[in-house]
Amino acid sequence: GAAPGGGGGSKTKKKNERSRGGKANKPPYLPPEAEDGNIEYKLKLVNPSQYRFEHLVTQMKWRLQEGRGEAVYQIGVEDNGLLVGLSEEEMRASLKTLRRMAEKVGADITVLREREVDYDSDVPRKITEVLVRKVPDNQQFLDLRVAVLGNVDSGKSTLLGVLTQGELDNGRGRARLNLFRHLHEIQSGRTSSISFEILGFNSKGEVVNYSDSRTAEEICESSSKMITFIDLAGHHKYLKTTIFGLTSYCPDFAMLVVSANTGIAGTTREHLGLAMALKVPFFIVISKVDLCSKATVERTVKQLERILKQPGCNKLPLLVNSDDDAVTAAQQFAQSPNITPIFTLSSVSGENLDLLKVFLNILPPLTNSKEQEELMQQLTEFQVDEIYTVPEVGTVVGGTLSSGICREGENLVVGPTDDGKFLRLKVCSIQRNRSACRVLRAGQAATLALGPFDRSLLRKGMVMVSPEMNPTICSVFEAEIVLLFHATTFRKGFQVTVHVGNVRQTAIVEKIHGKDKLRTGEKAVVCFRFIKHPEYLKIGAKLLFREGVTKGIGHVTDLQAITTKENGLEESLGPGQLSF
Repeated sequence: GAAPGGGGGSKTKKKNERSRGGKANKPPYLPPEAEDGNIEYKLKLVNPSQYRFEHLVTQMKWRLQEGRGEAVYQIGVEDNGLLVGLSEEEMRASLKTLRRMAEKVGADITVLREREVDYDSDVPRKITEVLVRKVPDNQQFLDLRVAVLGNVDSGKSTLLGVLTQGELDNGRGRARLNLFRHLHEIQSGRTSSISFEILGFNSKGEVVNYSDSRTAEEICESSSKMITFIDLAGHHKYLKTTIFGLTSYCPDFAMLVVSANTGIAGTTREHLGLAMALKVPFFIVISKVDLCSKATVERTVKQLERILKQPGCNKLPLLVNSDDDAVTAAQQFAQSPNITPIFTLSSVSGENLDLLKVFLNILPPLTNSKEQEELMQQLTEFQVDEIYTVPEVGTVVGGTLSSGICREGENLVVGPTDDGKFLRLKVCSIQRNRSACRVLRAGQAATLALGPFDRSLLRKGMVMVSPEMNPTICSVFEAEIVLLFHATTFRKGFQVTVHVGNVRQTAIVEKIHGKDKLRTGEKAVVCFRFIKHPEYLKIGAKLLFREGVTKGIGHVTDLQAITTKENGLEESLGPGQLSF
């Protein structure tokens, strides 16, 4: 009989009897190992035979593929989750074998943590948790997108400056100067546009950032995992930019920054609500702890915990105080979206900044390879979020490939134009995180150069799809919505700004099914009509709309498709419309 014991400690007979009494602070079981996913339990790996070694290597490849290049090995644990633990010698031999396996597949390993298991044995036994990360071949580094939310002046841009530049702030906002895009932002110190910042981790889990005056390309080259922070506007007046960032850049996670001295203020609640509505898993960073007393920080933590536990949120707050907590938080956070890790840190003193780095380093990518494979097999569809003209390159579009695969030289059609047409174009070259890339896979963000294509024909919210997709576009659509707040009555004829993915346009309420008007908190199916031009929408897409104080969320349930015959796809694809 194994005693469910706590950590190490003197192994007296009494202690074992006591721990059998059920006063265990750590259960001796982990949840049973799952077939898919990137976590592997191994009891021991001492001197395996050649055949077993090959088998272990194949298994490691699978786990890495499932985790898109990352896997976690728990050594000293049986497949059913029983924490057995290994003696010092067995553990050393097992880690040596694991290192050999990793070398064979071209991966690196880092020990995340080890803990002692309290058994009836006299020899101390340990369990070791190891992160295996494969240096990506064909320049596919692990790519995580983290949206950064928070009230104005909560210290978001400063925190990003410190993470990506690698030097602490001077308390007067020096760190964030590198992030601001527009002159008025530097003058007011407030972010109005969306900016992207990158933070890399190499395969050993060390931070790769701009600190050694590296360029973005160098960061990409030496990182095996890249975190792209999408710094969104915190000020109320820029809420529409924030919504656009959350819906169109499809972040994997959101980081909500709250200032310890002001607590929950201004747009913080709305940002929390937005992340919840769009089902983006989020974690919270309480910044500026150097400015306040411990009691103030604790008060802010308590306030957040209270909000998170409310029935509307239903989250489990997890305060991170040590490296061990950070490892646990990263793994549990990825497995169950109900867990909300909370960090307390300072961008000036650097206190607890490392815990956030440990967390970001281990945070696994969410979609597993199976979902991605399925997406990659569908037809190509690229969402256009940004449009630029680059000298000597021509027109360039930025956005996310939502399905399929896109290669250099591929012919696609882009639309819908104002009169509902789709136009031919050719992808001349592709760049991902500022370095060239031949093939773009579903879920990845990139910029595509379109050569001499006329930029004035493009707008945000368009899609580029493979010509055989026969895209459905519509001006009239129905959506099941919930009204969150409203000041005036929401009824037929009301105009709202609708956000669906990267589409943003004013729409008019044509009809509310079964009701004349809607009140706050009510649900209904509503028919909308875009006022300017048709858009490409998909059934099931998440939707957000607002008009002044009126806000609502929902999803598209039905489209009144304009058929391609009507909208002149044939002519637009005919000769003479656009030369390649």
